Amino acid sequence: MITKGYSDFFKELKAHNNKEWFHANKKRYENDVKQPFLELLSELISTLYEWDNRILTDEKKALFRINRDVRFSKDKTPYNTLLKAGFSPNGKKSMLPGYYLGIGADTVHVGGGLFNVKPPELKAVRNHIAYNVDDFLVITNAKVFNDCLGEIKGDVAKRIDKAHEAVASKTQLIYNKQFYAMANLPLEDYYDSPTKLKDAILKHFKAIKPLNEFLNEAF
Repeated sequence: MITKGYSDFFKELKAHNNKEWFHANKKRYENDVKQPFLELLSELISTLYEWDNRILTDEKKALFRINRDVRFSKDKTPYNTLLKAGFSPNGKKSMLPGYYLGIGADTVHVGGGLFNVKPPELKAVRNHIAYNVDDFLVITNAKVFNDCLGEIKGDVAKRIDKAHEAVASKTQLIYNKQFYAMANLPLEDYYDSPTKLKDAILKHFKAIKPLNEFLNEAF
């Protein structure tokens, strides 16, 4: 169960983002942060697996490390100030569409879609949108999608193949290089209420599910 202790840990970590502080507070991290987060992931996975049996059922494999990769970053602080998880067919780092959850000191970040897209796969996605643009628009314009997640986000290309340009008159999303949507929820609304938090997350996952299913058809 995620409590105020979860938030307190990340608030303090943000102020003391160094290895000495983290190691001194390792038990707090394990008991107040990592364990309740993994328990939540386990609850979510049981539903996600029913939707797509390619989702891995081990919650630990959905969890991203709290340690930051600082090799190519100017920011050398060693730890993320939230825990993150990804649920995609074949694992959290899969190129396939999936579901995302991040919980920090104050905010629940929840959504999904297609994040990691290489050029061959991007071409396949754009082809699929071009051939099925009306179906795509039904999904992205759906009230439940917009109410829960807003609009599709992602990096945008300046130019696309001429074969796809005609689709732009119906949707500028054909220029996207990523196709995802996210919502931010206030964490304090869900302290000590695991069922309420789980239901809120699954509501947003359910809203992104038609987009994931549509994008999966491109591969």
